[in-house]
Amino acid sequence: MSVRMPAPDAAVLARRDEIVAALRRIVPGEGVIATTREMRPYESDGLTAYRQLPLVVVLPSTTEQVSQVLRFCFDNGVKVVPRGAGTSLSGGALPLGDGVLLGMGKFSKVRRIDFSDRVAVVEPGVTNLAITRAVEHAGFYYAPDPSSQIACTIGGNIAENSGGVHCLKYGLTTNNVLGCEMVLMTGEVVRLGGSHLDAGGYDLLGVVTGSEGLLGVVTEVTVRILQKPETARALLIGFETPEAAGDCVGKIIAAGIIPGGMEMMDRLATAAVEEFVHAGYPLDVEAILIVELDGPRAECDHLVETVSGIARDCGAVTVRVSASEEERLLFWAGRKAAFPAVGRISPDYYCMDGTIPRAKLPYVLQRTRELSEKYGLRCANVFHAGDGNLHPLILYDANDADELARAEAFGADILRLCVEVGGVLTGEHGVGVEKRDLMPTMFSEVDLDHQQRLKCAFDQKGLLNPGKVFPELSSCAELGRMHVSGGKLPFPDIPRF
Repeated sequence: MSVRMPAPDAAVLARRDEIVAALRRIVPGEGVIATTREMRPYESDGLTAYRQLPLVVVLPSTTEQVSQVLRFCFDNGVKVVPRGAGTSLSGGALPLGDGVLLGMGKFSKVRRIDFSDRVAVVEPGVTNLAITRAVEHAGFYYAPDPSSQIACTIGGNIAENSGGVHCLKYGLTTNNVLGCEMVLMTGEVVRLGGSHLDAGGYDLLGVVTGSEGLLGVVTEVTVRILQKPETARALLIGFETPEAAGDCVGKIIAAGIIPGGMEMMDRLATAAVEEFVHAGYPLDVEAILIVELDGPRAECDHLVETVSGIARDCGAVTVRVSASEEERLLFWAGRKAAFPAVGRISPDYYCMDGTIPRAKLPYVLQRTRELSEKYGLRCANVFHAGDGNLHPLILYDANDADELARAEAFGADILRLCVEVGGVLTGEHGVGVEKRDLMPTMFSEVDLDHQQRLKCAFDQKGLLNPGKVFPELSSCAELGRMHVSGGKLPFPDIPRF
């Protein structure tokens, strides 16, 4: 493994049998998996380049069981890695050899739907798409829709603050989650938010969303559901260069139009998708945009005409408007199948995730092509163009150690480029282990220390998902020490309590 993880605790490893027996008393039956062969499916998440067997896998089915497991681990100094469906692409659910992997897959019930309040209360193991399936009969849906929505769970969505093709207009997970029940490392069960629109005091729900399993384990979620728009139409637009497509994105937004979704794919990705899905994508262009417009029919008709005009002014060589709901869904089926489609043309791919200002799209795409030539690896570009969230897919062969090393270096340069142009390291995949050591390119030491202090407020022993997000582990005691310089405390005139 090319990433450094916390050194295993020899004392915990020596007590493995005792720990497994204790966990079996808490979660009886088939809820504890302890053999090497049976734990093998849990050795990695969607970032399959990194693998590690856990100490033991625990699959609780109730909040009380989660509470007891965490309390036992807290009392005994055992690390815990929470896991949803394992679709994370940043190594956020990578196990630890001396840690419990806490799988939340059995929390798969839709507990309550309230159409008058427009909320659904679900367990964290409910898949993203299942929420929409549960409410669509009444004309509602759940807006965030990552490409993996058929498999990814709402608990994992909260951990990574996932988005999807509709995040431009309707927001990411943080904009669509109203409340949650969460178990702290001590075993204490807390509730944040609820069915109401907002809560007073600190925005703890905002802190938890996107916290990557470092603060607690979510056991129930209240999400906002939206009424399906009266009309939705999609435009499939082809360009001779990716830069022209990127320019079109900026001009659509500058015109005051916020599409329901705006996605872009380059020629390599388009060709792979078309062979896989047969969505009718043009194969003689260098980039395509899919732009979805929704709302009242008259508004949609007007916006379709306006966006078509902007596209042609930007050099579009083909503009096709969906003529039916089936054709609109087919356009999106191709985009959502981009990752598996690219998997057919390469033994492995490394999916990156960075976000940039929209105006920088043409420049970043050009620099990415230059980096592709530098590292000798192909790169298929697929991304949420509307909010500048890039997902370059670096194609490589994991059986070739040199190719893996080049893919990692290529990806790191893309992420540095994102920060250089005023963007950020991640849009929705999280930091995990993938971007952990790049955090100093975006945050100062003071910034990172404050973030760790926040973690310490929730997890004072640092047992929840250690080795992720922060480039260097510091104990809460170390972070809490008073800094002394030249034998003097800072601000000596301030009273000390």
